[in-house]
Amino acid sequence: MDAAEKISVEDEAVDKKIFKDCSKIAFYRRQKQRLSKKSTYRALLDSVTEGKESTRFQIINEAAKVPLLAEVYGIEGNIFRLKINEEAPLKPRYEVPDVLTSKPSTVRLISCSGDTGSLVLANGKGDLKCHITANPFKIDLVSEEEVVMSINSLGQLYFEQLQIPPKQSRATKENEEDTSDDTTQENQEELGLWEEKFRNFVDVKDNGPASIGLDFSLHGFEHVYGIPQHAESHQLKNTSDGDAYRLYNLDVYGYKIHDKMGIYGSVPYLLAHKLGRTLGIFWLNASETLVEINTEPAVKYALTQMGPVAAKEKGRSQTDVHWMSESGIIDVFLLTGPTPSDVFKQYSYLTGTQAMPPLFSLGYHQCRWNYKDEHDVKAVDAGFDEHDIPYDVMWLDIEHTEGKRYFTWDKKRFPNPKRMQELLRSKKRKLVVISDPHIKIDPDYLVYAKAKEQGFFVRNHEGGDFEGVCWPGLSSYLDFTSPKVREWYSSLFAFSVYQGSTDILYIWNDMNEPSVFRGPELTMQKNAIHHGNWEHRELHNIYGFYQQMATAEGLIQRSKGKERPFVLTRSFFAGSQKYGAVWTGDNTAEWSYLKISIPMLLTLSVTGISFCGADVGGFIGNPEAELLVRWYQAGAYQPFFRGHATKNTKRREPWLFGEEHTRLIQEAIRERYALLPYWYSLFYSAHVASQPVMRPLWVEFPDELETFSVEDEYMLGSALLVHPVTEPKATVVDVFLPGSSEVWYDSKTFAHWEGACTVKIPVALDTIPVFQRGGSVVPIKTTIGRSTGCMTDSPYGLWVALSTKGSAVGEFYLDDGHSFQYLHQKQFLHRKFSFTSGVLINSCADKRGHYPSKCVVEQILVLGLKKHPSSVTSHSPDGKLDGFWITAQFLT
Repeated sequence: MDAAEKISVEDEAVDKKIFKDCSKIAFYRRQKQRLSKKSTYRALLDSVTEGKESTRFQIINEAAKVPLLAEVYGIEGNIFRLKINEEAPLKPRYEVPDVLTSKPSTVRLISCSGDTGSLVLANGKGDLKCHITANPFKIDLVSEEEVVMSINSLGQLYFEQLQIPPKQSRATKENEEDTSDDTTQENQEELGLWEEKFRNFVDVKDNGPASIGLDFSLHGFEHVYGIPQHAESHQLKNTSDGDAYRLYNLDVYGYKIHDKMGIYGSVPYLLAHKLGRTLGIFWLNASETLVEINTEPAVKYALTQMGPVAAKEKGRSQTDVHWMSESGIIDVFLLTGPTPSDVFKQYSYLTGTQAMPPLFSLGYHQCRWNYKDEHDVKAVDAGFDEHDIPYDVMWLDIEHTEGKRYFTWDKKRFPNPKRMQELLRSKKRKLVVISDPHIKIDPDYLVYAKAKEQGFFVRNHEGGDFEGVCWPGLSSYLDFTSPKVREWYSSLFAFSVYQGSTDILYIWNDMNEPSVFRGPELTMQKNAIHHGNWEHRELHNIYGFYQQMATAEGLIQRSKGKERPFVLTRSFFAGSQKYGAVWTGDNTAEWSYLKISIPMLLTLSVTGISFCGADVGGFIGNPEAELLVRWYQAGAYQPFFRGHATKNTKRREPWLFGEEHTRLIQEAIRERYALLPYWYSLFYSAHVASQPVMRPLWVEFPDELETFSVEDEYMLGSALLVHPVTEPKATVVDVFLPGSSEVWYDSKTFAHWEGACTVKIPVALDTIPVFQRGGSVVPIKTTIGRSTGCMTDSPYGLWVALSTKGSAVGEFYLDDGHSFQYLHQKQFLHRKFSFTSGVLINSCADKRGHYPSKCVVEQILVLGLKKHPSSVTSHSPDGKLDGFWITAQFLT
């Protein structure tokens, strides 16, 4: 690239035509063409062998006559695993490593006698069974005699076996089955077997066609969720031909909403829910993946001569899910629930729970591309104090570096980064800086020189270092799939190596899809080579996962294993929750993007990633004052809370929109800080019990059909219902309050309503519709400081909202907020509050934990008492309970 050629934001702001739709994806075209010819597989049940861990058998396609090997595993916690691979591939096929937290504990499946031509495998209790039919090959998952899921019942099993390249040997008839009977050059190009053209790019495929596919029929299910990331509704929609959900991590600046194109991250995990059961399908594959969905709703038949049983069967709804991936093997986990909570636990057993965040990261984060220099940082920091607005973290984007060289500082703009950090530290605040995966090609840049010398970059198809254009200009890309590269990258965060860094500096991984300007679809060529000689196509979707893993490990190592890391990543995969937070990328300052952020975050939340948020105000463009206020109000009640804007936008610090709007933003942020004890307790529950922090209504009310499609409101934990205002000039919002036996209290006015109804709530610009569920206790801070660290010893309050039966329960979790001592030394406090028969009891929820605290509960608010109490008394041994004082004023 010409050294004078400038890189700008316009390299990201691109014509959407540079991204593929399904019709431009060769493996999709091949599968659709072949499946239209109905070539079926059968299981060879005389080949069954029962091993210690799995039951194996061959499956064969009548045309190919080359067997595949199927393995069925029972896994602890009511999980089944199905693997299908070539029995004897020409070379090993890629199997995704490092996502599963450990090798899952298997449960021996018991072979029961089936009909002729079938095999039944049951778990130990016998309540879950895999019923395998030989011809055509099909697996039914049976729970308590009900078929809840069928695999390959539509005959969409597809497996392209590896072939000898045509240059070396003419393809034999055996090879041709999974490609095409017509091997003319024109047809080869159409099917993209050995090379695939898109725009001016040619993808040369040394391994040839290697795609896989399989269908799953979910019986009785009409509501399916998951498979982020898309700017789409929470409930997945039916797909038409050529309109599948795409899982392929891409840098899409100002992405289109209500679109199934892949954006920054991919979690190939789908949940299905119906009355009485929740299921999960985790498709462990890191290559480009497409998911088709077809839901047939229940048809209500009259009870005629068919009789009631036949009518019931005929009227049953069904959702068919068809997964297709470019390469790898079929490796799928079936999570059988039966409850939403069970499915969350099953998934986290496989991929890990949400990392316990440091407390500061639950406060407000202030970011823009870019704060100009140290004086700018100092002025913005002072602005928050002058306007009495709490915040915790200042962020620096790429301009803080010396010419986009990560781990450096611009000597003119940031001559004394340690002094700048000491200013923030004096107010108990932190700094986050950016570190992208591309490394500027410059022999005088130490990070580049060391990586080059060690061979730590991704290689191109010819064997040299891959080179692509990104913010610094011509760059090479670290190969994070290599354990050695990750270990080296982690070492760069050591204080002795990263000059100018201190222990209040944390990291933001951006552009890690990876983004390659002027590459095919703005990313890396699929035939680039990684550690182990794997092509990029095999593992594209896991690249960013590995960078975040290495970054988190680096922050832990620099503290000698004592301190929790904070790492935000744009690109992610299944299991990214173990390493930090995720956001929804380059959104736009429009009302529609505020609105879509809610279902996007709900989808991330139910697929394991609780620590998620959207850029407040919209990254691109200039929000009007009303939109900015409403976005702060929404963001204050979402897990990751950061304001951010791109470089060509007007400044938008909270005090720049007039006195009234400043006050409203201040109030929203202060509400966030008041609720920090509740937020922190919810994150502890996500960390140890796998429960999402931000929950769609169907998770909390799984037996109420009306909740299954709601996506404009949500629960925070089990106690608070939030309905952000997402329309301009709104004067009223319709809030659905679920639960026929529930009572709900307005968190500001304390007005109450019975559940199972829609209520019209008047809203002014200062209104954030938040409702506390009767039967809950929410811990709060009664005094707000300028950062979370300034509130450590400030007093607590309890909001006690009584149920229709006059009772309430809640929990509270406390530790030092930053170290791993809660884990290693059990230095934590976990309390349970229960109110019944007019008595509030504070008891220990986990006796393993001990943590001294100077804090007192100084205020208790009780909502829903039938009559005003004549007197209130408090009692505790010595006035103290395991380090948690109650000297409260009671408000009713």
